[in-house]
Amino acid sequence: MYNNIEMIQVASSNVESVGYDEQEEIIMVKFLNGSEYIYKNVSNPIVFEELVNAPSVGAYLNRNIKGVYPYEKI
Repeated sequence: MYNNIEMIQVASSNVESVGYDEQEEIIMVKFLNGSEYIYKNVSNPIVFEELVNAPSVGAYLNRNIKGVYPYEKI
């Protein structure tokens, strides 16, 4: 279902890659431990751009995405 989301590798001690489906308003996060999550209702693509370009991807994720958007482990 989420295989069509283009993933971007990121430099992080915890996150392997991230992707965004603008049509579905979903950010997908693959962690280095193998777990994958989707964050829903992310209607603003700037949130994803800021995530990819953040000095610390994990810190941005914790501060601006976790607890803000509904999520699901996949």
